Amino acid sequence: MTSDHRAAPVAILGSNTAAVSPSAQTPNAITVKGFKISTQKFPILKAEPIEAMTKKLGISPPEMIFGDNFVAIEHEKSGWAINFNAFDALDRVDKTGESMLKVAYSKEWQKSREATHDGIKEVVKPFDWSYSTDYKGTVITSHGHDFQESSKPIPIELLKRPDPILFFDEVILYEDELADNGITMLSCKVRVMPARLLLLSRFFMRLDNVLLRLRDTRVFVDFESAEVTREYQSKECEYEAVRQKLASARDDIPAIMRDPNRLSDILPTIEKRLERASLANQWED
Repeated sequence: MTSDHRAAPVAILGSNTAAVSPSAQTPNAITVKGFKISTQKFPILKAEPIEAMTKKLGISPPEMIFGDNFVAIEHEKSGWAINFNAFDALDRVDKTGESMLKVAYSKEWQKSREATHDGIKEVVKPFDWSYSTDYKGTVITSHGHDFQESSKPIPIELLKRPDPILFFDEVILYEDELADNGITMLSCKVRVMPARLLLLSRFFMRLDNVLLRLRDTRVFVDFESAEVTREYQSKECEYEAVRQKLASARDDIPAIMRDPNRLSDILPTIEKRLERASLANQWED
């Protein structure tokens, strides 16, 4: 069973979002050995597109929603692509309320959200107000080829090489301060080198005094073999347990609790999945 979204090839330009920016802007892009990597960054959505997105999603969006932003990787010969955008990520947030964090902050959040989205008249049913998502990207393929389970990890040693960086960008998809009781954020960054690339899509949630959650999706592409490896890791731990673990250290504990890079080495892994897609000669099938 896969949790990927499926979309037509046009979705690589972010057309799954509820809004399309009125001003034309060419995405930042680079093509290396048949792979096109592109990114787009716009300001946060305004009231009208936010309302349209709310109706389409069925949930109230985060405080800061960058609905026109995306990061995309496209293999031009085969038509295979994967892109990361805010709408598809939010569409995987639990809309039933079953996984909603049942803590005192819930009512505070509800009040703040009513004030923030005062112009939205529809009553939105309960949902996971931490905006936690297991989004691994929107896969686009016209040949039916998909990721298959794999045991072959991303070659970290190759990524440690001092290869020249041809292209780098970091894109925020959404962010929310959880009624001033923490932060939830989904961001995506990509680094392109002459022989390979690495994309990291990271969901980070810190609910103060309650929970720390990290969900990383890494996409590694070897340009020569046209092989794509996707790794998904979910990590989380109770806030107090992490704080106690750091208590004996001399480091700045509050700073670490706000740094997902530092927390990644501390939080226990609760789920890990490796997948692989081979695109070599795919267009000849």
